[in-house]
Amino acid sequence: MMRRLLATTLIAFFGFASANAQTTTTKKAEPIPKATAVTKKAATPKPAAPKKAAATAASKKRQVQEAFPAGDENGPPPIQAEAAIVIDAQTGKVLFEHNADDARPVASTQKLLTGLIIAEEGGLDADVRVQTTDTFAEPSKLYIKAGETYGRGKLLQILLVKSMNDVARALARDNAGSVEAFAAKMNSRAAQLGMTTSRFVNPNGLPAPGQYSSARDMSKVALAAYRNRVIRSIVSQRSVTWRYNDGRTRTFDSTNQVLRKWGLCNGMKTGYTNAAGHCLIGSASYNGRDVITVVLGDKKVWDDSYRLLSWGLSS
Repeated sequence: MMRRLLATTLIAFFGFASANAQTTTTKKAEPIPKATAVTKKAATPKPAAPKKAAATAASKKRQVQEAFPAGDENGPPPIQAEAAIVIDAQTGKVLFEHNADDARPVASTQKLLTGLIIAEEGGLDADVRVQTTDTFAEPSKLYIKAGETYGRGKLLQILLVKSMNDVARALARDNAGSVEAFAAKMNSRAAQLGMTTSRFVNPNGLPAPGQYSSARDMSKVALAAYRNRVIRSIVSQRSVTWRYNDGRTRTFDSTNQVLRKWGLCNGMKTGYTNAAGHCLIGSASYNGRDVITVVLGDKKVWDDSYRLLSWGLSS
């Protein structure tokens, strides 16, 4: 009963449940059709169960392996994304793909590669002094100023939680000497990861001629990031408090609404530009199973990412 109530609450919270869902008196729980609606039981009085029987029933419920019903035995739920992929985060096995090799802009999801490079090269306790060129970014900015100094690890944290474009430039320039040199490092690391349909020009994903990737390639970045303790701990944060050099503090919520509103989601990175549309690399874990989804160019990115993660956990 608790699992059914939890699933019903989560789905209603995201707006996934159908407005026409009907109640039923059947005792067998119905699967969620295409992970978009849930069937509820009619409230019927029941005699109080003996304590021993109740304990046995609860024990059986705890043994259920799936987080959610599969939704559709014939395959994953329908989505509106222009490209998508679902992979098993433990094995890398592809569970579902849709236009996964199409080259397209991926917006700020590519900051996951930026963050991975920074984390892998270490020195996160060191300071980064902001330069004027770091501030040449729009529209999502932390508004750091030239001459200010911040910890590299703190900058990495705010980059992945709140997706600040000026922070991406500061980290890239500090790491490689210039944004252009860092882009070369991004392309080198991408090749090492087996990304064959990608070319990066900047560290933040803002539109640039000749910059693109694919759902499959971004899943390879996501898999490497998921296995990196530093990155994984950061992208799981639902908010972060930032302290400016002048002493001001401000708390920023994660841009990932699936992470903020669904307990099984544990990361990863959002993105949006007019060219790329709404994008999300998501991850979730339940009962020993881990899945990663990449959803690109989706007008219902939160809904569809949730559906694919839910399906992946229960498939």
